[in-house]
Amino acid sequence: MAWRMVEHRRRSDVLTNIHVAETGSTNADMLELARTGSVAEGDWLYADRQTSGRGRLGRDWVSPVGNVYASSLVTLRPSDPAAPSLALVAAVSVYDTLKIWAPAQPLTIKWPNDLLIERAKISGILLESIGNAVVVGIGVNLAPVPTDIDRPATSLATLGIAPPNAKSFLETLTEIFATWLSRWRAEGLPTIRAAWLDRAHPIGTALSTATSENNRIDGLFDGLTTDCALRLRLADGSTRVIHAGDVFLI
Repeated sequence: MAWRMVEHRRRSDVLTNIHVAETGSTNADMLELARTGSVAEGDWLYADRQTSGRGRLGRDWVSPVGNVYASSLVTLRPSDPAAPSLALVAAVSVYDTLKIWAPAQPLTIKWPNDLLIERAKISGILLESIGNAVVVGIGVNLAPVPTDIDRPATSLATLGIAPPNAKSFLETLTEIFATWLSRWRAEGLPTIRAAWLDRAHPIGTALSTATSENNRIDGLFDGLTTDCALRLRLADGSTRVIHAGDVFLI
């Protein structure tokens, strides 16, 4: 990480924002900062460009200049809901932020935390844990669209929307994320589950899930369980619950 390029600020009532022009991965940096006790809950680190960005399931996250690449830290408390549900908190937060700039776009969330417009991905989220903390990594395509990836992608600029700069987008996102994080703690999973379902693709959407390299399950989206796992209705009328895996629209 290029520490000489850091812009760092803290007051007693303001969380830290760390900016770097280039780094390997904001998640990797935040994990290291958390390991050394250099960051606190609510701190954010963002980069103009990543050289080794990563997404879920070990995928590379292509990171050209002009998009959002940011990570934050959540310190878990004994009374908190299950940590994986932070993926839904992040997804709802990104959705609400994108809707400020793209209110007319048919934005949807695909389980658990991909943001899509017309089946093309505009944002992805990666959670990684360290001790009693979770690093929440968020990537959003504002202007350039990544190439050499295995699925359709889009950006605000591609959709004909004048995008904000990454700093402005992130300033709004941090406020919205803080609000939903507070509700996650105070109101629990029912509130987050309802908010996620309200922003997701409709019940009955055809999905294909890959829970392992040789195990693919096709079915219709049947909502979420009380612990926010994915429910699939299969062709024989039975229901399968998916706790982890890769999900595709059919």
